[in-house]
Amino acid sequence: MSNKIGVAIVGCGNIAGPYAKDIKTYSELDLRGVSDLDMAKAQAFAAEHDTQVYDSLEALLADPAVDIVVNLTIHHAHHHVITQIIHAGKHVFSEKPLALNYVDARGLVALADEKGVRLGCAPTTLLGEAQQTAWQHIRDGKLGTVRVCYAEVNWGRIESWHPNPVPFYDIGVLPDVGVYPLTILTSMFGAVRRVTAYAKLLYPQRVTKEGVPFEITTPDMVIAALEHESGVLTRMTCDFYVHSENTRQNGIEFHGDAGSLLMESWLASNSKLFTSNFGEELAELPLLHPQEEYIRWGRGLHDMALALRDGRPHRMRGEIAAHICEILEATKQAYQTERPVQIESSFTAPTPMEWARD
Repeated sequence: MSNKIGVAIVGCGNIAGPYAKDIKTYSELDLRGVSDLDMAKAQAFAAEHDTQVYDSLEALLADPAVDIVVNLTIHHAHHHVITQIIHAGKHVFSEKPLALNYVDARGLVALADEKGVRLGCAPTTLLGEAQQTAWQHIRDGKLGTVRVCYAEVNWGRIESWHPNPVPFYDIGVLPDVGVYPLTILTSMFGAVRRVTAYAKLLYPQRVTKEGVPFEITTPDMVIAALEHESGVLTRMTCDFYVHSENTRQNGIEFHGDAGSLLMESWLASNSKLFTSNFGEELAELPLLHPQEEYIRWGRGLHDMALALRDGRPHRMRGEIAAHICEILEATKQAYQTERPVQIESSFTAPTPMEWARD
């Protein structure tokens, strides 16, 4: 065990199970334990995944066997929990968003640098086989100069599957799922410099799975036009209303001078890809690696662990997540003021996976 990277999870909600299962598939990682405010939930989770329970976050952070803490708490707790982890001198990998505003996100990046610890953040779908294959195809110039991208985020109604939908609606569709295509597109085409947006509250009266009515007040549909520093223009549509199975508008489309590439899903590592020269019929583009998994939730964490071992930068860094937070904030300002908003932050682009390099 001594040569493994010790990992602990804080927050045993819906996404913790997929993380724990994926962590067990990496020989370099060892799941040392879990913590949750609900002790009964933590105990049941630990029993299912054959690990120990810490009776508090403080106890988890005091364990010298823990190298990286995976923060899977609710969105509203991210800034506070990550701050505690960094001050304890632990590396941290967090679910998205990094924070609920850009000032807090930028502060976390600065604090991690000051304390000499690694800060990583989801989403990490950029590292998937389909996304890496598409990126290599684009880097190889097969589409010519890419000028326009369309990203579709039809995420349906959270209450139809999640036991606690209110926090998702509270923060809105952009911070919850808009971050997925945003992270992929900014990593490929650079920071966003200007955003224009429109938003609307389509369906305010909702009912939980248990039949309890509730009302949402944050817009559940956002349409944004994002101008990347490279000159690429992205049009992104996000909503908590249309189900992905009830529309053909899904995934990301990349359109260049010489051709186009369609990614059926920005989430799935095994998404189908289709490409064509300009004006010709689409044909399926094989993935660089065969992939059966829908998504490897621990992939970004695993990359951070290998980066620690090898002394290189990890790919899904806090500075990228902080830039995404500024985009989210600017988009909200743009639709509230009905005016374009400039964006100032930047980041060093992640490198492609070793198996997907030119």
